[in-house]
Amino acid sequence: MKEVAKPLQERFFIPHEIKVMGRWSTEDVEVKDPSLKPYINLEPRLLPHTHGRHAKKHFGKANVHIVERLINKVMRSGGSHYKVAGHFMRREHRSLNSKKVRAYEVVKEAFKIIEKRTGKNPIQVLVWAIENAAPREDTTSVMFGGIRYHVAVDISPLRRLDVALRNIALGASAKCYRTKMSFAEALAEEIILAANKDPKSYAYSKKLEIERIAESSR
Repeated sequence: MKEVAKPLQERFFIPHEIKVMGRWSTEDVEVKDPSLKPYINLEPRLLPHTHGRHAKKHFGKANVHIVERLINKVMRSGGSHYKVAGHFMRREHRSLNSKKVRAYEVVKEAFKIIEKRTGKNPIQVLVWAIENAAPREDTTSVMFGGIRYHVAVDISPLRRLDVALRNIALGASAKCYRTKMSFAEALAEEIILAANKDPKSYAYSKKLEIERIAESSR
């Protein structure tokens, strides 16, 4: 007599809910900013790593999980023009360059610190930080009659997200520059400060500066 195959649930362990890094759920995470909502990917994913399969697709990074995008920003060394207080801050963290496993562990540790300090889902706190650190307008240069002018322009939602994540990672590097603070602690503090709209946050203060310059260029 032919044996009947057992149900999939009996043959394999299938969790009722997939949690990011095996700890945090994204089901209750809310994005209030309507322009950022389509671009903040919160799909349930155990391991936020896409192996770069969206790298060569137009606007492909919109499909990358928001936690993975933060990990990618942490992993970058930054260009030579990223300067804070006269120093190239991110040069201090070359140990994370192109080493995603280490960057993953740093972000995971930062999330644990955020959860311990705030008692809230760190992914929700990250979303709040991004919403508060994403500038709505910037300046660009245009040329009329051989003279270059700076004019204010609206920023696309995808670039708003890029700028916010970049400044959060850069602000974390600045906080632990030549101090005993670890990068994970600095990243957690930067995210919490940005989520609370604290002027001590580099990302939030940078957003206010960008919008102030754009307002004066109208």
